[in-house]
Amino acid sequence: MTALLTVLGAFLCSLLVSSEVLPQADFNAQGMAGKWHLIGFATNAQWFVSRRGSMKMGTAEFTPTADGDLDVSYASLNPDGSCWRMQNLARKTVVPGKFTYRSESWGDDIDMRMVEVKYDEYALTHTITTKNGVSTTVNKLYGRVVDLGPDLLDKFRQFSSETGIMPENIAILPKNGECQAA
Repeated sequence: MTALLTVLGAFLCSLLVSSEVLPQADFNAQGMAGKWHLIGFATNAQWFVSRRGSMKMGTAEFTPTADGDLDVSYASLNPDGSCWRMQNLARKTVVPGKFTYRSESWGDDIDMRMVEVKYDEYALTHTITTKNGVSTTVNKLYGRVVDLGPDLLDKFRQFSSETGIMPENIAILPKNGECQAA
């Protein structure tokens, strides 16, 4: 019983921490335009624990719309040479740098915040994913190039720890080939 209460308490604390993460105040959707490499991935979601070892670097293409939304396309090369792809339209909210969307692929609701962005170098995102009333945190580190300096990797690890993610669930993804344009 004590273990269950401890886990529940940690979960509730992580939700509280997640709800306080704010997007970058001067976020510019146009600055996100183009290709990014998914370098870091962190979450306490159960599915990640079983798949972490097989995850590799992928790419994301952010395309701002005329309305201020972000069209987000992900692609990752599978071991057999095929490509896994996913696309979502992240709708802007009244808070600059905060977007919401429903992932039709996974059936969950996403609250995505662009926490820190240096548009020519890296982007740190924080999402709260909710499915069937259960919320989890997912942090991602994107880079314009596949190699980011150790200071940025450490910043990602620190931020992920501060948002309640256990150290063993913070991954710097191994390099991978890229999918050809669709």
